[in-house]
Amino acid sequence: MTLAGTVQAGAVSLLAPAKINLALHVTGQRPDGYHLLDSLVVFAGRGDRVTLVPGPLSLSVSGPFAAGLDAGEGNLCLRAARLAGREAAIHLEKNLPLASGIGGGSADAAAVLRGLGVRPAQPERLGADLPVCLASRPARMRGLGEVLDPLPPLPPFHMVLVNPGKGLSTPQVFAALADKANPPLPTPAGWAGLDDLLAWLRRTRNDLQAPAIALLPEIADCLAALRDGGALLARMSGSGATCFGIFPDADAAARAARNLSRPGWWVAETGLAPAAGLG
Repeated sequence: MTLAGTVQAGAVSLLAPAKINLALHVTGQRPDGYHLLDSLVVFAGRGDRVTLVPGPLSLSVSGPFAAGLDAGEGNLCLRAARLAGREAAIHLEKNLPLASGIGGGSADAAAVLRGLGVRPAQPERLGADLPVCLASRPARMRGLGEVLDPLPPLPPFHMVLVNPGKGLSTPQVFAALADKANPPLPTPAGWAGLDDLLAWLRRTRNDLQAPAIALLPEIADCLAALRDGGALLARMSGSGATCFGIFPDADAAARAARNLSRPGWWVAETGLAPAAGLG
Protein backbone atom coordinates (compact mmCIF):
# COMPACT_ATOMS: atom_id res chain seq x y z
CA MET A 1 0.00 0.00 0.00
CA THR A 2 1.35 3.41 -0.91
CA LEU A 3 0.76 6.34 1.39
CA ALA A 4 1.73 9.28 -0.79
CA GLY A 5 -0.50 8.26 -3.69
CA THR A 6 0.01 7.03 -7.25
CA VAL A 7 -1.50 8.48 -10.41
CA GLN A 8 -3.01 5.96 -12.80
CA ALA A 9 -5.07 7.10 -15.80
CA GLY A 10 -5.94 10.36 -14.12
CA ALA A 11 -6.76 8.78 -10.75
CA VAL A 12 -4.90 9.23 -7.48
CA SER A 13 -5.18 6.48 -4.86
CA LEU A 14 -3.96 7.05 -1.31
CA LEU A 15 -3.88 5.19 1.97
CA ALA A 16 -5.56 7.10 4.79
CA PRO A 17 -3.70 5.42 7.67
CA ALA A 18 -5.16 4.85 11.10
CA LYS A 19 -3.88 7.37 13.64
CA ILE A 20 -2.77 5.82 16.94
CA ASN A 21 -2.35 7.88 20.10
CA LEU A 22 0.37 5.97 21.94
CA ALA A 23 -0.12 8.47 24.78
CA LEU A 24 -2.70 11.22 25.25
CA HIS A 25 -2.68 13.75 28.09
CA VAL A 26 -5.44 16.34 28.48
CA THR A 27 -3.63 19.39 29.83
CA GLY A 28 -6.37 22.00 30.02
CA GLN A 29 -9.61 23.42 28.72
CA ARG A 30 -10.06 26.83 27.15
CA PRO A 31 -12.96 29.14 28.06
CA ASP A 32 -14.58 28.31 24.70
CA GLY A 33 -14.70 24.64 25.73
CA TYR A 34 -11.93 23.31 23.50
CA HIS A 35 -9.52 20.92 25.21
CA LEU A 36 -5.73 21.22 25.16
CA LEU A 37 -3.90 18.01 24.35
CA ASP A 38 -0.40 16.60 24.52
CA SER A 39 -0.16 13.36 22.57
CA LEU A 40 2.39 11.07 20.94
CA VAL A 41 0.92 10.00 17.61
CA VAL A 42 1.99 7.33 15.13
CA PHE A 43 0.31 5.93 12.03
CA ALA A 44 -0.54 2.33 11.28
CA GLY A 45 0.03 0.52 8.03
CA ARG A 46 -3.71 -0.14 7.82
CA GLY A 47 -6.36 2.38 6.97
CA ASP A 48 -9.05 3.55 4.62
CA ARG A 49 -8.32 4.13 0.93
CA VAL A 50 -9.21 7.32 -0.88
CA THR A 51 -9.29 7.53 -4.68
CA LEU A 52 -9.63 10.84 -6.52
CA VAL A 53 -10.67 11.09 -10.16
CA PRO A 54 -10.89 14.39 -12.05
CA GLY A 55 -14.48 15.60 -12.23
CA PRO A 56 -17.20 17.48 -10.34
CA LEU A 57 -17.11 17.15 -6.57
CA SER A 58 -18.84 13.97 -5.44
CA LEU A 59 -18.40 11.18 -2.90
CA SER A 60 -19.07 7.46 -3.15
CA VAL A 61 -18.36 4.95 -0.40
CA SER A 62 -17.65 1.22 -0.22
CA GLY A 63 -15.93 -1.14 2.19
CA PRO A 64 -16.78 -3.12 5.33
CA PHE A 65 -17.68 -0.01 7.35
CA ALA A 66 -19.51 1.94 4.65
CA ALA A 67 -22.88 1.26 6.27
CA GLY A 68 -23.83 4.03 8.67
CA LEU A 69 -21.26 6.47 7.31
CA ASP A 70 -22.63 9.92 6.53
CA ALA A 71 -21.75 10.49 2.89
CA GLY A 72 -23.66 13.76 2.73
CA GLU A 73 -22.45 17.34 2.60
CA GLY A 74 -21.09 17.15 6.15
CA ASN A 75 -18.64 14.37 5.31
CA LEU A 76 -15.07 15.43 6.05
CA CYS A 77 -13.84 14.35 2.61
CA LEU A 78 -16.20 16.78 0.92
CA ARG A 79 -15.49 19.49 3.45
CA ALA A 80 -11.75 19.06 2.86
CA ALA A 81 -12.14 19.42 -0.90
CA ARG A 82 -14.28 22.53 -0.47
CA LEU A 83 -11.74 23.98 1.96
CA ALA A 84 -9.03 23.35 -0.64
CA GLY A 85 -11.12 25.00 -3.33
CA ARG A 86 -10.78 21.95 -5.59
CA GLU A 87 -13.12 19.44 -7.16
CA ALA A 88 -12.77 15.71 -7.72
CA ALA A 89 -14.86 12.59 -7.74
CA ILE A 90 -13.91 11.01 -4.43
CA HIS A 91 -14.29 7.33 -3.65
CA LEU A 92 -13.77 6.24 -0.05
CA GLU A 93 -13.11 2.59 0.79
CA LYS A 94 -14.01 2.54 4.47
CA ASN A 95 -11.92 -0.15 6.17
CA LEU A 96 -11.70 1.36 9.67
CA PRO A 97 -14.51 1.26 12.24
CA LEU A 98 -16.56 4.42 12.67
CA ALA A 99 -16.20 6.68 15.73
CA SER A 100 -13.30 4.54 16.90
CA GLY A 101 -10.57 6.89 18.17
CA ILE A 102 -8.12 6.22 15.34
CA GLY A 103 -8.79 9.31 13.27
CA GLY A 104 -10.66 7.68 10.41
CA GLY A 105 -12.58 10.74 9.28
CA SER A 106 -9.60 13.05 9.73
CA ALA A 107 -7.29 10.62 7.96
CA ASP A 108 -9.75 10.44 5.04
CA ALA A 109 -9.96 14.24 4.80
CA ALA A 110 -6.17 14.51 5.00
CA ALA A 111 -5.82 11.98 2.19
CA VAL A 112 -8.12 14.10 0.03
CA LEU A 113 -5.96 17.17 0.70
CA ARG A 114 -2.76 15.21 -0.04
CA GLY A 115 -4.27 13.93 -3.25
CA LEU A 116 -5.22 17.45 -4.28
CA GLY A 117 -1.75 18.71 -3.29
CA VAL A 118 -3.19 21.40 -1.03
CA ARG A 119 -2.41 22.30 2.56
CA PRO A 120 -5.05 24.83 3.65
CA ALA A 121 -4.49 27.44 6.31
CA GLN A 122 -5.59 26.24 9.76
CA PRO A 123 -6.48 22.65 8.82
CA GLU A 124 -7.49 22.14 12.46
CA ARG A 125 -10.75 23.82 11.48
CA LEU A 126 -11.74 20.40 10.19
CA GLY A 127 -10.84 18.73 13.50
CA ALA A 128 -8.04 18.44 16.04
CA ASP A 129 -6.54 15.40 14.27
CA LEU A 130 -6.42 17.00 10.82
CA PRO A 131 -2.95 18.63 11.07
CA VAL A 132 -1.22 15.47 12.28
CA CYS A 133 -3.08 13.30 9.77
CA LEU A 134 -2.09 15.70 7.01
CA ALA A 135 1.55 15.32 8.01
CA SER A 136 1.09 11.53 8.38
CA ARG A 137 4.33 11.03 10.26
CA PRO A 138 5.03 10.32 13.95
CA ALA A 139 4.75 13.50 15.98
CA ARG A 140 4.09 15.04 19.35
CA MET A 141 0.73 16.81 18.94
CA ARG A 142 -0.07 19.66 21.31
CA GLY A 143 -2.50 22.51 21.81
CA LEU A 144 -5.73 22.01 19.88
CA GLY A 145 -3.84 19.68 17.55
CA GLU A 146 -2.17 22.45 15.57
CA VAL A 147 1.25 22.27 17.27
CA LEU A 148 3.31 19.40 15.84
CA ASP A 149 6.80 18.58 17.08
CA PRO A 150 8.94 15.98 15.26
CA LEU A 151 9.96 12.92 17.22
CA PRO A 152 13.29 11.13 17.57
CA PRO A 153 13.39 7.98 15.39
CA LEU A 154 11.08 5.29 16.70
CA PRO A 155 12.25 1.69 17.11
CA PRO A 156 10.37 -0.81 14.95
CA PHE A 157 7.39 -2.55 16.49
CA HIS A 158 4.09 -4.09 15.50
CA MET A 159 0.62 -3.54 16.87
CA VAL A 160 -2.66 -5.34 17.14
CA LEU A 161 -5.69 -3.06 16.97
CA VAL A 162 -8.92 -4.18 18.62
CA ASN A 163 -12.31 -2.50 18.51
CA PRO A 164 -15.31 -3.96 20.35
CA GLY A 165 -17.68 -3.13 17.50
CA LYS A 166 -19.28 -0.15 19.19
CA GLY A 167 -18.64 3.54 18.65
CA LEU A 168 -18.15 6.27 21.25
CA SER A 169 -19.07 9.94 21.17
CA THR A 170 -15.91 12.02 21.60
CA PRO A 171 -17.78 14.91 23.29
CA GLN A 172 -19.33 12.49 25.78
CA VAL A 173 -15.93 11.04 26.65
CA PHE A 174 -14.41 14.48 27.22
CA ALA A 175 -17.46 15.49 29.29
CA ALA A 176 -16.94 12.44 31.49
CA LEU A 177 -13.31 13.37 32.19
CA ALA A 178 -13.20 14.74 35.73
CA ASP A 179 -9.73 16.35 35.71
CA LYS A 180 -9.01 18.39 32.60
CA ALA A 181 -5.74 19.99 33.75
CA ASN A 182 -3.16 17.21 33.80
CA PRO A 183 0.65 17.30 33.48
CA PRO A 184 2.07 17.18 29.93
CA LEU A 185 4.03 14.32 28.43
CA PRO A 186 7.61 13.83 29.55
CA THR A 187 9.95 15.21 26.88
CA PRO A 188 10.69 12.59 24.20
CA ALA A 189 14.49 12.49 24.33
CA GLY A 190 15.15 9.53 22.05
CA TRP A 191 14.84 5.78 22.39
CA ALA A 192 17.69 3.30 21.94
CA GLY A 193 15.23 0.49 21.28
CA LEU A 194 11.76 -0.84 21.99
CA ASP A 195 12.49 -1.36 25.70
CA ASP A 196 13.36 2.33 26.01
CA LEU A 197 10.19 3.36 24.20
CA LEU A 198 8.05 1.11 26.39
CA ALA A 199 9.68 2.46 29.55
CA TRP A 200 8.87 6.00 28.37
CA LEU A 201 5.29 5.08 27.47
CA ARG A 202 4.74 3.52 30.89
CA ARG A 203 5.37 7.00 32.35
CA THR A 204 2.46 8.26 30.26
CA ARG A 205 -1.22 7.44 29.91
CA ASN A 206 -4.38 8.13 27.99
CA ASP A 207 -6.42 10.46 30.19
CA LEU A 208 -9.57 9.56 28.24
CA GLN A 209 -9.28 5.81 28.84
CA ALA A 210 -10.97 5.67 32.25
CA PRO A 211 -13.99 7.83 31.29
CA ALA A 212 -14.34 5.88 28.04
CA ILE A 213 -14.39 2.58 29.93
CA ALA A 214 -17.06 3.99 32.25
CA LEU A 215 -19.19 4.70 29.17
CA LEU A 216 -18.32 1.48 27.33
CA PRO A 217 -17.01 -1.30 29.62
CA GLU A 218 -16.19 -3.51 26.62
CA ILE A 219 -13.03 -1.42 26.19
CA ALA A 220 -11.66 -3.04 29.34
CA ASP A 221 -12.33 -6.45 27.78
CA CYS A 222 -10.30 -5.48 24.71
CA LEU A 223 -7.40 -4.30 26.87
CA ALA A 224 -7.46 -7.48 28.95
CA ALA A 225 -7.52 -9.64 25.81
CA LEU A 226 -4.49 -7.79 24.41
CA ARG A 227 -2.56 -8.24 27.65
CA ASP A 228 -3.51 -11.92 27.82
CA GLY A 229 -2.36 -12.23 24.21
CA GLY A 230 1.15 -11.12 25.11
CA ALA A 231 1.08 -7.39 24.42
CA LEU A 232 4.04 -5.57 25.94
CA LEU A 233 1.77 -2.57 26.43
CA ALA A 234 -1.99 -2.25 25.89
CA ARG A 235 -3.83 1.07 25.83
CA MET A 236 -6.81 2.81 24.26
CA SER A 237 -6.24 5.20 21.35
CA GLY A 238 -7.80 8.66 21.25
CA SER A 239 -11.28 8.84 22.73
CA GLY A 240 -11.87 5.15 21.98
CA ALA A 241 -13.09 2.61 21.56
CA THR A 242 -10.17 1.13 19.59
CA CYS A 243 -7.33 -0.25 21.68
CA PHE A 244 -3.82 -1.19 20.63
CA GLY A 245 -1.26 -3.65 21.88
CA ILE A 246 2.44 -3.30 21.14
CA PHE A 247 4.32 -6.46 20.13
CA PRO A 248 8.03 -6.93 19.41
CA ASP A 249 7.63 -8.31 15.89
CA ALA A 250 5.16 -9.24 13.17
CA ASP A 251 5.00 -12.93 14.11
CA ALA A 252 4.02 -12.20 17.72
CA ALA A 253 1.41 -9.69 16.59
CA ALA A 254 -0.02 -12.07 13.99
CA ARG A 255 -0.33 -14.89 16.55
CA ALA A 256 -2.09 -12.59 18.98
CA ALA A 257 -4.46 -11.29 16.30
CA ARG A 258 -5.48 -14.84 15.36
CA ASN A 259 -6.31 -15.62 18.99
CA LEU A 260 -8.16 -12.37 19.69
CA SER A 261 -11.15 -12.92 17.45
CA ARG A 262 -14.47 -12.39 19.24
CA PRO A 263 -17.99 -12.05 17.80
CA GLY A 264 -18.49 -8.46 16.72
CA TRP A 265 -14.88 -7.38 17.34
CA TRP A 266 -12.64 -5.84 14.70
CA VAL A 267 -9.05 -7.07 15.01
CA ALA A 268 -6.13 -6.02 12.81
CA GLU A 269 -2.39 -6.67 12.96
CA THR A 270 -0.21 -3.88 11.59
CA GLY A 271 3.18 -2.30 11.47
CA LEU A 272 3.85 1.43 11.20
CA ALA A 273 3.02 3.31 8.00
CA PRO A 274 5.83 4.95 6.05
CA ALA A 275 6.05 8.67 6.76
CA ALA A 276 4.64 10.93 4.07
CA GLY A 277 2.29 13.85 3.72
CA LEU A 278 2.04 17.59 3.43
CA GLY A 279 3.33 18.35 6.92
